[in-house]
Amino acid sequence: MRAASGIFGSFSGGLEKLVELPRNIKQACLLALDMGFVTLAMWSAVAFRFGHLDFTLGPVEIFCAAFTVLASAIIFLRLGLYRAVIRFMGQQAIWAVITAVSYSSLVLGATVFFTQADVPRSMPFIYWGLAMLGIGGTRLSVRAYYQAKLRSLSENVIIYGAGESGRQLLTALNHGDQYRPVVFVDDDQRLHHSVINGLQVARPEEIEQLIAEYDITQVLLAIPSASADRRKEIITSLVGLPVYVRTVPRIAALVAGEASVNQIQDVDLDDLLGRDPVPPHPELIDRCITEKVVMVTGAGGSIGSELCRQIVKSGPRELVLLDNSEIALYNIERELRELMESAGLNCELVSLLGSVQDGRRLENVYRTYQVQTVYHAAAYKHVPMVEYNVAEGVANNVFGTWYAAEAARKAGVDTFVLVSTDKAVRPTNIMGASKRFAEMLLQGLAQRETKTRFCMVRFGNVLGSSGSVVPLFREQIERGGPVTVTHPEVTRYFMSIAEAAQLVLQAGAMGTGGDVFVLDMGEPVRIVDLARRMIRLSGYEMDHDDHVGHHIDIEFIGLRPGEKLYEELLLGSNVAGTGHPMIMRAQEECLSFGQIHGYVAELMRCCDALDCAGITAVLRKAVSGFSEQEVRHDYLWNKQAEQGAQPKVPAVTSNVKELFPEKSS
Repeated sequence: MRAASGIFGSFSGGLEKLVELPRNIKQACLLALDMGFVTLAMWSAVAFRFGHLDFTLGPVEIFCAAFTVLASAIIFLRLGLYRAVIRFMGQQAIWAVITAVSYSSLVLGATVFFTQADVPRSMPFIYWGLAMLGIGGTRLSVRAYYQAKLRSLSENVIIYGAGESGRQLLTALNHGDQYRPVVFVDDDQRLHHSVINGLQVARPEEIEQLIAEYDITQVLLAIPSASADRRKEIITSLVGLPVYVRTVPRIAALVAGEASVNQIQDVDLDDLLGRDPVPPHPELIDRCITEKVVMVTGAGGSIGSELCRQIVKSGPRELVLLDNSEIALYNIERELRELMESAGLNCELVSLLGSVQDGRRLENVYRTYQVQTVYHAAAYKHVPMVEYNVAEGVANNVFGTWYAAEAARKAGVDTFVLVSTDKAVRPTNIMGASKRFAEMLLQGLAQRETKTRFCMVRFGNVLGSSGSVVPLFREQIERGGPVTVTHPEVTRYFMSIAEAAQLVLQAGAMGTGGDVFVLDMGEPVRIVDLARRMIRLSGYEMDHDDHVGHHIDIEFIGLRPGEKLYEELLLGSNVAGTGHPMIMRAQEECLSFGQIHGYVAELMRCCDALDCAGITAVLRKAVSGFSEQEVRHDYLWNKQAEQGAQPKVPAVTSNVKELFPEKSS
């Protein structure tokens, strides 16, 4: 046993040293080794045929052997036997070996025939088998050695789905060293207990037993064409198991060429929601985009950037991107240019740095580029951050909307769409109140004689957006926890960014003026349930779980400034359909333009003076449901209170520009 172990160790060490040699030297060594096998195979073929070793080879026979070795060396080189890396040798390389040895046997047979060498006529056939055993067998042995070594370092995984995608995934994983598939699992009863590509197909009910038996660490979902409901069922059945659940991209991404089967990724939170996206109505998207000049404010943000991606696919004549963040604007422009190049799209891109609080620049942009459709996504959306910066938050969300919309009216823009939020309904925070006020601004402007159609689209949280809990939870899980949740009863509506952007584009085409569109967000989700699922799908447990393994705790940290337990999408119950199953039209109260005009003037004075109490008071009067809010968190306001004064701020430091230049001039 000790001797065998020493031989294996010497073999392993020799292979490692060979691998470390320069490639040209390795190829020369392999060629010399193969020619040694060719020579040995010819001699052994004669010995096997004679049945003894007592034979003599004459000059003709030696010439035949030498010519075969030389010809074989040329054949082997020309057929590329030494271009393939033996450790990762695939089916094509194996066929190359078979072809090369067959040609070598033909050369040997022809040489023996024409020189009338004194060897048995069956010798070339025996040579073919022996050469295949030496040349092909050594390669397969080396490959098997390395694969066994890689498997010992790989994670054991289950592939859920034995269809075409599952088989492609198996092939891809077998060429890597990270995962070792040990079994298929599939819902199709006809496949149960069959063997596909060397792996047995098991029933879904056997997964828990398989995890324990094979020490499984991950389950890879290869079911890209499954419905959203079925994916949700499968993922829910795996939530309580101590494995990391990952997936291949969905069928839409595979068909569009945006992803490949071997791109394993974390489970989309869309799968946890179980929502089947409703196919878009192309005529709605085309109405405001195709062959038109379109502008997106806040183009570098989560929603703005996705709107841009969807817009360029719909064939606008020109797309104007506006953002006050240089790096965000640079990133989205570069991404869009790559997207258009890969998809063969033709659209003029214009990237403009600027703030939506600069009304003159906005009007200049609208007129210069003859903008026809505006999607206003620029806003401060992070609730606590706006609570800490009340005046600037209101200035950006309210006055930014005012300037963008009023400039659109003056420039004769056809359609102006405001991207709003469910936090605008009976708000408990400054961000929500400012967004509801922005909605009322558009409702007021729609009451005036204007060519521009103003409308707004209201929806809840989008998965994976900046400031969303999902990226935060993923980051906390990767660090080993704890995962922080504000309150055990907090619920939120969720929708994917792509679906939300697509519906915004369609809703914008339905507006007649002052419309408030609300997206169907499905059922609200408890954040703590979302956290639990993400923890378990990442292969971790929580304290109350029975499984033995790595644990991650959930820590409740209390509601953040301005946060409430649940969100609403409607102010009342008066809602009508639109012809699109996912878009509703809300019939809500609104103020007259004169009232809005007065409140805007008051807000301007308060923001100029950095009077947070005054800002809150105006919003309380104007916004329904916003009645109990007090200034408690604004950093500047609190610091001034500590100093015992709120000094007057000079006009030069005003954080809003003149609101009504026409009236004052």
